[in-house]
Amino acid sequence: MKLKSILLSLPVILALAACSKLNKDNYEQLEVGMDQKKVESILGSADNCSENLGTLTCIWGDEDGKHIKVRFVADAAIVFTNSGL
Repeated sequence: MKLKSILLSLPVILALAACSKLNKDNYEQLEVGMDQKKVESILGSADNCSENLGTLTCIWGDEDGKHIKVRFVADAAIVFTNSGL
């Protein structure tokens, strides 16, 4: 019975993984000067944001694994990087 449950849920898990917004295509849509709302319209809500010395740095994904990181100044993207895409 447990195997049947796993097999039935596998397509759902694979579909969700395929829908991830953390991909090269979305990363390539980012542009310097975009505001945070525009970036979020492409990547979804950030997993973590922190402020430091007038900048806002937001991370989508896991900073130690697959992620996209965007730094904003005055609500404009100035730097974006990625890992594992």
